[in-house]
Amino acid sequence: MSHENSLNGFRLDRFRSRCSITSTEVLNDIATAEEIQEDFSVPIVDVLETEALNLLSEGTYVDTLLTTLPVLSEEEQNVISATPAHPAGLFALYASCLAGNLVEQLWNFAWPAAIALIHPSLLPVAVMGFCTKLAIIVGGPLVGKLMDHFPRVPAYNYLTTVQTAAQLLSVGMIIHAHTCHSTLASSLLHRPWFVILVLAGAVERLSGLALGVAMERDWVVLLAGTNRPLALAQANAVLSRIDLLCEIAGASLFGILLSKYETVTCLKIAAGLMIWALPVVVGLTWLTNKLSSGVLDRAKSLQTCSRSTCGGPQPAIGNIVEMSVGAIKHGWVEYLQQPVLPASLAYVLLYFNVVLAPSGLMTAFLTQHGLNPSIIGGFSGLCAFMGVAATFVSADMVKRYGILKAGAAGLILQASLLTMAVAVYWSGSLSQRIPLILFLCLIVLSRLGHMSYDVVGAQILQAGIPASKANLIGTTEVSFASLAESVMLGVAIIANDVSHFGFLAVLSLLSVVAASWIFCQWLRSPTDAQKSLFSFDTQF
Repeated sequence: MSHENSLNGFRLDRFRSRCSITSTEVLNDIATAEEIQEDFSVPIVDVLETEALNLLSEGTYVDTLLTTLPVLSEEEQNVISATPAHPAGLFALYASCLAGNLVEQLWNFAWPAAIALIHPSLLPVAVMGFCTKLAIIVGGPLVGKLMDHFPRVPAYNYLTTVQTAAQLLSVGMIIHAHTCHSTLASSLLHRPWFVILVLAGAVERLSGLALGVAMERDWVVLLAGTNRPLALAQANAVLSRIDLLCEIAGASLFGILLSKYETVTCLKIAAGLMIWALPVVVGLTWLTNKLSSGVLDRAKSLQTCSRSTCGGPQPAIGNIVEMSVGAIKHGWVEYLQQPVLPASLAYVLLYFNVVLAPSGLMTAFLTQHGLNPSIIGGFSGLCAFMGVAATFVSADMVKRYGILKAGAAGLILQASLLTMAVAVYWSGSLSQRIPLILFLCLIVLSRLGHMSYDVVGAQILQAGIPASKANLIGTTEVSFASLAESVMLGVAIIANDVSHFGFLAVLSLLSVVAASWIFCQWLRSPTDAQKSLFSFDTQF
């Protein structure tokens, strides 16, 4: 009898230990448990239930055991929801974003300003932007599919190296252009260095697209936790703030340098920052994976595992054209079938706005309008600062009104302010200083609405898109956004004279108004996806 009691006590101790370990794993990493169950189909719950039933028939201590199992209160659940699954890895990710985005945002401001100082026309900037967006439209889904099939960390480091190489090549071409000056924009388009610059710019943007989508749609979800909405929302806000702060610093830094030094000297400084940032980003990426216990090494699905990490055959280089076409078709089909399509379409329509924003065309317009480069850099910096403010405002709006109504408010605010900005432009007094400052201030304020929807929209898409399709649908969405930009840049190529800027501004305004209308119509007609998001809102 004593032997039987000791045996029961031993088995109960095992059961307590196992329950304790299981609860700890759930509290520490809900996302990890979900991935293990999905990938390997281990019936953990069934095992525990079977052992519990056996104990019911063998021991008299079960009632006491079950009544002493802890039940989390709502407050404790909220604390867990706000705690990242891998906080140390998440901080390393923030540092990697800071180093990489600083150089990228500096370059995004530098190249249109440097080209605009060569030719008094919007044509070179419009042509380069159009070709870049065309490359994203064609190559975006393919890159997203490859990112879904290759290990995360090696693919990320490889694309980081490719992006840096493309940036350095672009710097060399623009420096060459400043040394052999040409006054005709038409002759510029046929020069070899400009062709190389366009190709390098396309590769740089395509690499940056893949890196951004992987970071924002895949990595941050794994590190914060799929079932931890508060932690994910906080991580999204931090990433947005880092990106916008880098935009402020990059634009302001290059604008100040450009107002004090020669353009070639400024480009050489930018090249030095690119070379410095590459090993830093690669090292921090490796550190992110190490601090998160290798969570980035896990495959998204069994198919991914069999083709990449498990030593399966990799995609054949000879079938790259066929694979590209198939990836584009598959990506567009998956994109159109996503449950939050209207929210994504509103996001895409905002990319038609290529002039009433701190874009390359706006930088070229202001440069040719005679503004000091430091003022132009300050304008871009203020736009980014409003984006930082939007990360705080959007969080408060989500808590007060819910995620969908917060998105609608951001779109309506942007459309209203840009309407006033266009009215100021068409008043004909933009040649005067005060109306010009008012025009720029209205655009700056409109970024508050734009970035509020950008933050909220990212969380809507994260909630509505499966993790196994995050890169594919994310890159396809950016491809559609690039298609929207390329259409507007195509119009800018035709209407490349600065006097046609008002026409481009009206088209940009109409796209923002259309985005607001689509999202509000979606809000009025609730779907199953919306209902799940509204239930998600109750957690805030």
